[in-house]
Amino acid sequence: MKHTDIGQRCLSIIRSELKVAMGCTEPAAAALAGAKAREILGSEPDKICIRASRDMIKNAMGVGIPNSPMKGLQSAVALGIAIGNTSGNLSILSELSKEQREAAAALLRDKSVTLELAESVSPVFIEVLLADGPNEARAVIENQHDHFALEEKNGKILNGSSGQEEDGFITGEDNEKLLKQLTIEDIFEITNSLEDHIDLSFLLKAAEMNVAMAQHSLEHNYGLTVGSSAVEGSSQQPESLQEAFNLGVALAAAASDARMSGCPLPVVINSGSGNQGITISVPVLVMGNFLKTEQRMIEKALFLGNLLALSLSTKKERLSALCGVFTAAMGTSSGLLYLMGEGAAAMESSIQNMVANMAGILCDGAKDTCALKIYSCINAAVLSTKLAMKGTRPEETSGIIGRNADESVENLMKISHEGMIDTDKVILSIMMKKNSA
Repeated sequence: MKHTDIGQRCLSIIRSELKVAMGCTEPAAAALAGAKAREILGSEPDKICIRASRDMIKNAMGVGIPNSPMKGLQSAVALGIAIGNTSGNLSILSELSKEQREAAAALLRDKSVTLELAESVSPVFIEVLLADGPNEARAVIENQHDHFALEEKNGKILNGSSGQEEDGFITGEDNEKLLKQLTIEDIFEITNSLEDHIDLSFLLKAAEMNVAMAQHSLEHNYGLTVGSSAVEGSSQQPESLQEAFNLGVALAAAASDARMSGCPLPVVINSGSGNQGITISVPVLVMGNFLKTEQRMIEKALFLGNLLALSLSTKKERLSALCGVFTAAMGTSSGLLYLMGEGAAAMESSIQNMVANMAGILCDGAKDTCALKIYSCINAAVLSTKLAMKGTRPEETSGIIGRNADESVENLMKISHEGMIDTDKVILSIMMKKNSA
């Protein structure tokens, strides 16, 4: 693989993935689908039918919706219908008027609203069907949280897109194929091959936006206050490497505290997840600032961390029973190692340590306890980083560890794909039972 040839392609993928989003992306996607269906219908519906994947239902059930006391997929769709405009994309919930909240509540109270589990679909899948008398409108989001795979009115397809062309580069299945093929060595070499004239400043701006969410969270009592509790009694001006590690972990958890509680501030996502975007970017920016690293080096560390996280997320599926923050934290560790001048061998060791430590951490939906998982996963990433810098890594004889990091990741994904499908079903059944009690 010629890394200089593929760097621009990877950069294009990262640019398309690192989007600004308001609140958790599953409710945002549901609102977007509702708004699109309302645009197509052109009138207020008297019937609302929702079909969604297991993971979409799971991730929207317990998380706060920005600017609203509501929770759940039905509520998010109703809010989208009340907004009736998709121009805000994944920031669609950034502004909600009192009238829109009241209209959404009325839809849920007065209209026929059904939610059905869609089987044998992509983990990112939501379909909204609206009816007003004889007229029907359908909108389907699939594979990516803001990708409309189908728009239909009265049985006539208005738009059906596989998402294969974007900004002059092949996307969709071809990009997924590329991301799945990337090895740890590839990602390191691609990062090193980026020429100085290539603009990476958007990565720094994205990280700064996520840190701003964290700083806001420290000034307010969001969720379980994991971040503010972790930073309590510590200076935000670290004087040692360990203090910088600790601050990065705490700020990332703080940003998740706020985001999972419906804080009306934006974050930049990775793999369709704000928590993953936060996990990758916040500790790397904190460490870069502590080390007084030149801007270009911080940008390249962010590039590396984001690309690795995207590759791992594609290999495991964007939504699954395996917590996405865990794989994102491997990107965090690799970005930290890059900042400290380490190479691909150290990245390999760190990922081996992460797989040995945190394999099997479950995703039980988006909610305030995600901040706890971010705190735990990034702490594990910090420990893995330290061990890797000493050349310490587990042997192949240990559990699911392979001969190298790529094999270990392959083993981890086998567990996620084949071993945790029933686990995911059980998790949702428990959540649904609680929700209906």
